Amino acid sequence: MPNWRSPVGRLRLIGMFEGVSFLLLMGVAMPLKYFAGFPEAVKWTGWLHGILFIGYCLAILGALVSGRISFWKSALAFVASLVPLGPFLIDRSLAGDEAVRG
Repeated sequence: MPNWRSPVGRLRLIGMFEGVSFLLLMGVAMPLKYFAGFPEAVKWTGWLHGILFIGYCLAILGALVSGRISFWKSALAFVASLVPLGPFLIDRSLAGDEAVRG
């Protein structure tokens, strides 16, 4: 479990939640909207994912400004947030930064 007190730990923790919300949006809410006629699923899941996405972007900025991750690592984290499973894939690299830099 990431240490939420460090900038990189917060980034990793929010990344986990953001990644799960993206998977729920694409894998559960979208099929419910189009196959079950339940558009409210996308409304609420999309709203939650949007809040978490903004939080993830702010966490990337916080880790970058604090000097805990490089510009290129922050750019990679942002690009990863646009891809399903991306935050989970970059988490191992961020865990290394958290362990080395604290």
